[in-house]
Amino acid sequence: MDWRTHRKPPRQPIRSLKVPGNQACRPLSSRREHCVAAILLCVTFSTRSTTLGLAAFVARWQASSGAERANKDLFFSELCDALGVPRPDPTTGDAERDRYVFEKDAPTPHEGGRTTTGKIDLYKEGCFLLEAKQGSEAGDQKIGTAKRGTGMWGFAMQAAYGQACQYAQAFDEPPPFLVVCDIGYCFDLYATFDGSWNFRHFPDAKRHRIYLADLPAHADTLRTIFTDPHRLDPTRNAAKVTREIAAHLAELARGLEADGYSGERIATFLMRCIFTMFAEDVGLLPEGLFVKALEREWIATPKRFPAEASSLWQTMNAGGAIFGVGKILQFNGGLFANPEALSLSKRQLQLLHEAAKADWVDVEPAIFGTLLERALDPKERHALGAHFTPRAYVERLVRATIEEPLRADWDVVRAEAYHLAEAGKETAAKGAVRTFHKKLCEVRVLDPACGTGNFLYVTLDLLKRLESEVLGLLADLGEKQAPLELQGLTVTPAQFHGLEIKPWAKEIAALVLWIGYLQWQLRSKGDSGVIQEPVLREYGNIECRDAVLAYDRVEPFLDGNGQPVTCWDGETTKRSPVTGVQIPDESARTPVVRYVNPRRAEWPGADYVVGNPPFIGNKRMRTALGDGYVEALRKVHDDVPETADFVMYWWDMAAERVRSGATRRFGLITTNSITQTFNRKIVQRHLDASPPLRIVFAVPDHPWVESADGAAVRVAMTIGAFGHGPGQLWTVVRETVGADDDVLVELQGKTGSIHSDLTAGAAVVSAVALRANALLSFQGVIPLGDGFRIDRERVEALGFAPDALPQAIRPFMIGRDVAQRPETRYVVDFFGLTAEQARELYPALYQHVFHTVKPERDQNRREVRRRNWWLFGENAPKLRRAVQGLTRYVVTIETSKHKPFVFVPSEVIPDHKLYAIASDDALVLGTLSSRIHLAWALAAGGTLEDRPTWTNTTCFLPFPFPVCTEAQAQRIRNIAERLDAHRKRQQAQYPDLTVTGMYNVLEKLRLAEELTAKERTIHEQGLVSVLKQRHDDLDAAVFDAYGWPATLSDEEILERLVALNAERSAEERRGLVRWIRPEFQNPGGMSAESQQAFSTYAEAVTPASIASAARPWPKALPDRIAAVRDLLRSRRAWNSATVTAAFSGAKAREVSSILDSLCALGLVSSSDGIEGISFHLSERR
Repeated sequence: MDWRTHRKPPRQPIRSLKVPGNQACRPLSSRREHCVAAILLCVTFSTRSTTLGLAAFVARWQASSGAERANKDLFFSELCDALGVPRPDPTTGDAERDRYVFEKDAPTPHEGGRTTTGKIDLYKEGCFLLEAKQGSEAGDQKIGTAKRGTGMWGFAMQAAYGQACQYAQAFDEPPPFLVVCDIGYCFDLYATFDGSWNFRHFPDAKRHRIYLADLPAHADTLRTIFTDPHRLDPTRNAAKVTREIAAHLAELARGLEADGYSGERIATFLMRCIFTMFAEDVGLLPEGLFVKALEREWIATPKRFPAEASSLWQTMNAGGAIFGVGKILQFNGGLFANPEALSLSKRQLQLLHEAAKADWVDVEPAIFGTLLERALDPKERHALGAHFTPRAYVERLVRATIEEPLRADWDVVRAEAYHLAEAGKETAAKGAVRTFHKKLCEVRVLDPACGTGNFLYVTLDLLKRLESEVLGLLADLGEKQAPLELQGLTVTPAQFHGLEIKPWAKEIAALVLWIGYLQWQLRSKGDSGVIQEPVLREYGNIECRDAVLAYDRVEPFLDGNGQPVTCWDGETTKRSPVTGVQIPDESARTPVVRYVNPRRAEWPGADYVVGNPPFIGNKRMRTALGDGYVEALRKVHDDVPETADFVMYWWDMAAERVRSGATRRFGLITTNSITQTFNRKIVQRHLDASPPLRIVFAVPDHPWVESADGAAVRVAMTIGAFGHGPGQLWTVVRETVGADDDVLVELQGKTGSIHSDLTAGAAVVSAVALRANALLSFQGVIPLGDGFRIDRERVEALGFAPDALPQAIRPFMIGRDVAQRPETRYVVDFFGLTAEQARELYPALYQHVFHTVKPERDQNRREVRRRNWWLFGENAPKLRRAVQGLTRYVVTIETSKHKPFVFVPSEVIPDHKLYAIASDDALVLGTLSSRIHLAWALAAGGTLEDRPTWTNTTCFLPFPFPVCTEAQAQRIRNIAERLDAHRKRQQAQYPDLTVTGMYNVLEKLRLAEELTAKERTIHEQGLVSVLKQRHDDLDAAVFDAYGWPATLSDEEILERLVALNAERSAEERRGLVRWIRPEFQNPGGMSAESQQAFSTYAEAVTPASIASAARPWPKALPDRIAAVRDLLRSRRAWNSATVTAAFSGAKAREVSSILDSLCALGLVSSSDGIEGISFHLSERR
């Protein structure tokens, strides 16, 4: 029926309504039902007319070609009609109102504040950005974009995609879809669902192109892109399905444990079940083979399951026929070499059936590996419902470590192929692409702590995506894919190597890789019949062994009598018969072992190293790993400081491989404490080495999820490469909770040389310790025994009055007392006394410590702590000596959101989470409380999780104090005294008022944010506006003392402090030391040098212009393309003449042709400038 000539039937009243589920129509009983019926009829007619409209739309537009501008708006308007979605709105020119329009503005900023504005062909906010072209058919007079079916047409579509990517970056958030349309011919779909600008072929490179002739079959997809694009996100259902499956398997694993099966047998059995269920759902096994056997046979008769399931797996191992269902593919690969099927109860078979009923096509391997590990590990099974690491986090590191350098190589090859194809040399163009494909299939990736294979799977997935693009370009150039695959030229799991110490995790990692690989094959081929046998291959690429320590064997450590030495297991406790508290159970022993012939572990050869090594802090290593292991590890890695965290042994080994040239790049997740002194030394050593390492990518502080227990932690990401050069430093600027409670992260980038503290810009790490600051700043004590700490009630119970305490009972302060509010607490301190002296002088205190401290200290691994059990683990003798004779001193918190510096009485003993500065001068407290020092501390101190840390080594010793007049010093002292008194006074008046609460409100005042009711109460109680004024006055006074303007940015402050540190260090080498406490720091020495004013900052000399020395013009075309691209990185804009002049021997025609090729592919953008057309390297977020 032709809808254009069809006559409308006479209008008839609607008299009856058929209700769904009823067989008969009933009369309409109300006006409301008449309206409902009318709507239903309209919807029915609309659906029918849309279907007809699609066919008519296709027929109308298939013949059009070569006239993009003339056809664009009409084509897309009629497409909207055919899809049944609204047409675009009229363009107003107002960016806020133009949310669904043609010709949407896309501004692009350039150097010097200049902006060029591109025009997006069609844009819908929150849905898509569309770039249109129109090619032509062979024989058409109008060529349009390019002749369809030729290599140049494929390049033109890639260039349109590159242009769309550039336009997308004009917006704060990327649209979910990019659509590249050849009007009247096809739609190419690209998507991103994780908030990044990493658009991928949707759903994959094989199926991302929808030809106009096939539009009716894909109308729902396009309609959803226009209306609700996030419905197409495949991960939405994958996470839910994967969690449900893992829950069933966890319950099954619990039951099998209760039945007495070993963990290894349970793990291998479940993995055979898992792969069988997956193979069935994706068509590698006959449809319903496993699930129907469960529901029809095995659940009813459980005793049949072991023999019949084992028979199935034997057949899968060798191939053949079974159960009368025809041929079974040969799987092999080692997974089914042992076909054991465990005996299951009816309930256990029902659980397996529930898992088998799920759609395993939707299972996400990256998630499944983590959840399966939790299901199989009894210690972690409670965490099954916890979060797993979002794929976007893993991709962030994998992309920058592996995909970006490979894509940089691919961009050069694409430009080379374009250049050759445009010159009519398509055979040579195909040869260049085939060569790259061969290299891609030879890339080796290593995860030296692979766990369940999450990083390896994501890397495999990204490399398969890149491979599909390479094969797509070959197809556009006329190459056939089949010959390449028949030659074995494809990316396979054999290229991905892993080291893992847990046997379960190692097996899961291999399974995850295979499932991910087979998913790719089945998606790209669409028919399981083309899968080659054996389906699985045993590559041996995942090894179960230690990644950092190799040894011949482990044997017990024997004492002088030849008996095994044991120690407390570090976990088991018992109730003390004297005090009633839990103390170590000395009968719970674990053997002390030694590692025979320890040596550094060897890693398999790899082009890239990526992974997430275990997070074990230095202080926990002996407890977690054992004394014997830690001693052997430190012996063979003697260039790693003993204070370094466990993860840094991986970092050190990876850095060595890159610097030796064995590996191109490494990228590792570490705790964000990598920026702290004890870990930073390793990074600095490699940056300073010859040949050097450079950090090309870093995120100093990023949220993460522990794979084992789902705990939220903070990490750092670092990527190392060979040589010198700039890197990209990324800072998290916003974290929001998204779907499935994942934390979505927004990053802000900065380019420059990245230092060992993971900063770029002023080299704070280059600052050196100053003698002027020595002997004053120390950490507090470490009691190492809960019994040392006593409260007021216990003091009185021991027979002492709080207002007449003996010398051995001292007031004690912890971090909470500074960050929140001070509380009364005490500590028993026998410093300077022998055990006999303590017993004679303070018998009651001695007995208390004997029963509450000694049992715990008797199990300590360090002999000196066992021997001196009545003394603190760390007594801080230098601190005690420094505060002697003072009435007060300054303390601050090692790790906290805010950094208050406060005076405390000298009799107070600080905990090790506090730093004490042995000065009673308010000039010191005021300078440390200023914005100048805060900027320094934040840059120099590093972070722990998401909290800044303050240390003596980095924050105090290198910090140059101002040299000021007496008037300036007194002004700072007066303000600092009032600041310290203000906080103490307000807290004394309001018992619930905390320092953190006051500074949280102060921070909101600075940001001009509205206060909540609770915050307004804190504001009034703490007089926070007055507190803010005192800090503002203090900042002004300290800036004046330095002689610097108060308008400096934090970066400018750091630059000046680094320069001032260098100046002071040079002075000290000449003998001029500006002591803070000369009478203590330099007793008996020369009198303190005069504190005359002098220039404290030398402006950096910056040349007005940088003349680039001409470099040789490479001979090979790909080397020339790479050289031009790399040159464009060095400045924001170049023109053809300046690029030519930068190379000796280059010809303008050759350079111009290369620039044209790079522009045609969207790798370089051009704009009209003062000096003609300027070229910019296209940058993507």
